[in-house]
Amino acid sequence: MRTHPRVSLSMLSHWNWSVDEDLAFFDREGVEVIGLSLAKLQKAGGWEGHVDRIRNGGYRVSNFVGLGPIPWSDPSQRADGVARTRNALDAALAFGAETMILTTGPAGALTWEDAADAYADTVGPVLEEYAGRGLRITLEHTNGLRVDVGFLHSLHDAIDFARRLGIGVCMEINACWAERGLGATIADGAATIGIVQLSDFAAGTMSTPNRLVPGDGDIPMRRIVGQLLDAGYTGYFDLEMIGPRIEEEGYESASVRAVEYVGALLTDLGA
Repeated sequence: MRTHPRVSLSMLSHWNWSVDEDLAFFDREGVEVIGLSLAKLQKAGGWEGHVDRIRNGGYRVSNFVGLGPIPWSDPSQRADGVARTRNALDAALAFGAETMILTTGPAGALTWEDAADAYADTVGPVLEEYAGRGLRITLEHTNGLRVDVGFLHSLHDAIDFARRLGIGVCMEINACWAERGLGATIADGAATIGIVQLSDFAAGTMSTPNRLVPGDGDIPMRRIVGQLLDAGYTGYFDLEMIGPRIEEEGYESASVRAVEYVGALLTDLGA
């Protein structure tokens, strides 16, 4: 498989594979830039037992995805939430990840503004501490159906809130491709975008996550990736493909096609 140095393949694209199967595939296909999942590592016996193998495997860990939703709107959950956040950030550092990807957790019964204040007051100091240790921390905006995961549902809001916290943004193209003024948002916020997640979407899909291999759906991938490059974005494009269409095709086929498509696109665009 032909790979591009700015294309990252997340182990979340192989959700039902074991970590051993992920690493065997990466090695077999020559994938050196990878994304790690706290949930998958924990399911495989805890992240601590995988550090040496991954750090010594010759990979570049572009990003570390964690952690599950924390209801910051409930004050009784905040101490545990801070502990879980620190554990995830410690894991990212242990693996030498370049970027940490977090979601905000749900707003619950709070207004958007009150949820943002609660997150900033509770988690903000922790993020500032770990950013000072050299970890690029980003917040991911999510599909509007996933209010159980977070309260950031547009790239514009994610950039605005991340600037308030002094951190970065994970741009999820699947969740923002149809946003109003997307090109202007990218141009204005390129310095805040720490990593870009790529997958495609078929218009008419009524479930989530139900993603496609880039190039198979209706997202104007060339236009949006071009806008990112024109704005000066120099980071990774991480493939995070989840859902029934990926399961039906099979992880190997979907991942190979995705890596080669995005690599060819970036090369054609001069990246």
